[in-house]
Amino acid sequence: MVKRSKKKLKKKSILYSRQVVVQLTVCVLTYQKFKCKWLLYKSTITINKTLYLYSSRYQNMNSNSSTAPDKDANFECFYTEVKEIEKRDSVLTPKQQIDRLLRPGSTYLNLNPFEVLQIDPDLPIDEIKKKYRRLSILVHPDKNQDDPDRAQQAFEAVNKAWKILENEVTRKKCMDVIEEAKGRTDIMLTEKRKKAKREGKDRIPEDDPDKYKHAIYVLTMKLFADMERKRRDLAERDQEERKRKREAEIEEEEMNKVQKEWQKNFEAWVDVVINGVNIS
Repeated sequence: MVKRSKKKLKKKSILYSRQVVVQLTVCVLTYQKFKCKWLLYKSTITINKTLYLYSSRYQNMNSNSSTAPDKDANFECFYTEVKEIEKRDSVLTPKQQIDRLLRPGSTYLNLNPFEVLQIDPDLPIDEIKKKYRRLSILVHPDKNQDDPDRAQQAFEAVNKAWKILENEVTRKKCMDVIEEAKGRTDIMLTEKRKKAKREGKDRIPEDDPDKYKHAIYVLTMKLFADMERKRRDLAERDQEERKRKREAEIEEEEMNKVQKEWQKNFEAWVDVVINGVNIS
């Protein structure tokens, strides 16, 4: 009994020591990588929760298995999942958000305000505002002194998205685009399913929820891009029309000036001929 208790105590001490090493290592790496106290605190909480959950699972695994290779494999699995959590949380870092907002094609990708703020279109306006504030703080130039120019561009993109969504009229237009994309996608997939059925296929790739969502996303981006092109074309036509009108006004003013000058000269000539007035 004494030997068994010593073995159990030894196993627990090894487990806890590994947990402490992993926790300290991840915290130090997180601090060195992001140089941000709040992120360090957040990562520590996340890792502590994960350590608590997996320590119990790890102990249960050890109770059912006595071989050292199994223990190492379980610990490696646990450590890998911790790193995945760290990688997932790192998406919210300022640099990565700036890179996301300024990635190639962002001119058209950022036309969708829901995509800019990374929110669901059905989210209430209060929640949208909270998301906007968090994101605007992350990419604010004052918080990114190492790259203020790109941070300013990202900050402007976030502000523009919020201005669109806080206005009921423009937000409704965006929602109409989303609904149109869903409707068109459903029609397109219905035809695609019919074609697949004629070919003897039971499913299409878009039957997968993720691929269906991606199809809607692609069409949504296309519709926003088309809407922006139409807006630009309309603005260009309006500008050309105003320019044409202004040129016509200038031409008319010149004609009036010439006519007045001619009338003045004509009246002077009449005075010379009729009244004999000498013009010096």
